[in-house]
Amino acid sequence: MTTPVQDRETREELLALILLSSQRLAREWSRLTAAQDNLLRTLERIRPGRGSTTRIRDAVNAFNRHLAQFDRDARAFAEKWAATDLPAVYRDGALQALRRANRDLALFRWTVDHQAAITPLTATFYVDLVRRIQETVRRAQAFARIAQDDTREVAAGRNHEGIDSLRLVAEHPLGTVIYADQSRHPVEAWARSALSWQGVVAANTGAVNTARWELDAEWMQCVDGTECGFVNHPDTDHADGTIRSIDDAAMFPAAHHGCIRSWIPRPDLNGRTDIESGDPA
Repeated sequence: MTTPVQDRETREELLALILLSSQRLAREWSRLTAAQDNLLRTLERIRPGRGSTTRIRDAVNAFNRHLAQFDRDARAFAEKWAATDLPAVYRDGALQALRRANRDLALFRWTVDHQAAITPLTATFYVDLVRRIQETVRRAQAFARIAQDDTREVAAGRNHEGIDSLRLVAEHPLGTVIYADQSRHPVEAWARSALSWQGVVAANTGAVNTARWELDAEWMQCVDGTECGFVNHPDTDHADGTIRSIDDAAMFPAAHHGCIRSWIPRPDLNGRTDIESGDPA
């Protein structure tokens, strides 16, 4: 069995990966917001006169080059996260499960079953990240078009006050992501939440699958926050310290964004008929 220190170290390694990765992802967005600021500062200086049209076009083209670079770099991050980092997290979750069950770590291999499990998981998470990137690109393109049109009005002498940069940034805040409920969240907070969810689900899926396939476990013991529900955080069926069937554990490897859930294989309970999923350990 693992010691509390080993469990904490494993958890800290995952958290460190999530922190570094979310910071890197946020940096890609910060370069885009810097390009937005640079574009607005350039457009603010444009007034009617010869060469104004060229200056507007050049400024917008420069922004679009930064936007294209953002798109490439952010997608490259998503590809590495899905293709390299998450499979490593899955493997670490599997090894942690073996340690907790006091079994040989060599039992874990990238079998066909494990490969079949990680592939759709990482594909789904990759699509989630790319969708956010695509949304940001579309919003940035819309911002650039509006900023360009507003500045053309200035250059043509139809707007003597200049562009309203504060309004443009307020209406097109590229340093945020927009959730389904239309609420806006800082990129770093979103990145930390999204990558944390993906990392925890990947690690716990690796643990549960290894318990099922390598240990033939029928039951798992849940370790979670004391107030966390099993299906979602406010669920009155609290998860921590309970025994769950292997199928229930696979269905709910984590309950919510920010969840700290982990799983302990309990092959020692195989064959017990006096246990129901949700019983205290």
